[in-house]
Amino acid sequence: MPFAPLDPVDLYHEEHGSGGTPLLLVPGGHLTIDLNFSSVLGPLASRRRVVAVEQQGHGRTADVDREPTIAALAGDLLGLLDHLGLEQVDVCGFSLGALAAMDLAVRHPGRVRRLVFAAGFVRAGGYHPDITDPDRWATSTRMPTDEDFLAMRREHERLAPDGAADIDTVMEKFGPVVMGFEGWSDDELRQVTAPTLVMIGDHDFVTVEHAELTRGLLPEATLAVVPRSTHNGLMHRADVVLPLVEDHLAG
Repeated sequence: MPFAPLDPVDLYHEEHGSGGTPLLLVPGGHLTIDLNFSSVLGPLASRRRVVAVEQQGHGRTADVDREPTIAALAGDLLGLLDHLGLEQVDVCGFSLGALAAMDLAVRHPGRVRRLVFAAGFVRAGGYHPDITDPDRWATSTRMPTDEDFLAMRREHERLAPDGAADIDTVMEKFGPVVMGFEGWSDDELRQVTAPTLVMIGDHDFVTVEHAELTRGLLPEATLAVVPRSTHNGLMHRADVVLPLVEDHLAG
C-alpha cells in the first residue's frame, strides 16, 4: 500500500485519475477517505488526478507519539506533496482536514492553487453551542448519528494498523485538537493567495455567521451553504457539492 515515509509518520495515500492540476483530498476527524469522500471521489477523478490522504491516527495511517496539532498535520500534507514531487495542488479539506488544509495555505501559499474549505472554522467560537456543550450532544440533530458513529467504528476496526488504539481513545486524543484550536490572525489569513470556496451545510457544526466571517477575512473567497445538509452529510450531497467544487476548481 502507498505510504509516504515522513518523520515521524508514514502517511497513507491513494491516487485516482489523471490529468489537470492534482487535487488533494483531506478527510475530517475519525473519517477515512471512503467515509468522507466516496460520493464525490469518482466523479472528481474522472476529470483530474486526485490524491486522497488519511491523517495521523486515521484509517490506515498509524498514530504516533506526537501531539497532533494543526500545524503538525499541515506539515504532513507538505511532506506528502514533496514526497510525490507536487509543486502546486488544489486542496479540498473537510472539518479537521479543512483546518490542516488552511494551515498549509497560510504557511505555504505557493503550494495551494485553489482551496475548498469545507465545514471548517478560522476562529474559536465558530461552532454552534450544540457542538461545544457536551450536555447538548444527546439531543442535538447536528451531531453525527448513531449510524455515523457505527460506521466510523467499523472502519477504524477494519483499517487501523495492528496494535492501534480503539477509536474511543483516538477520539479522546484528537478532540482537543479541534476544540482547542484558536485559529489564525487576520494577518495570517491575508497570506492565503488561493481563491477559496468556503462551504458548509445549513445544519452544520459551523454557524452560517462564522462561515460568512471566514469569507470576509480571506483575500479571495466565495461562500456556499448547502441546503438540507448536516456536518457529516455535507460531502455526500454530491448533487449540490460536486458542481460547486468543480466550478470553483475550474476558476
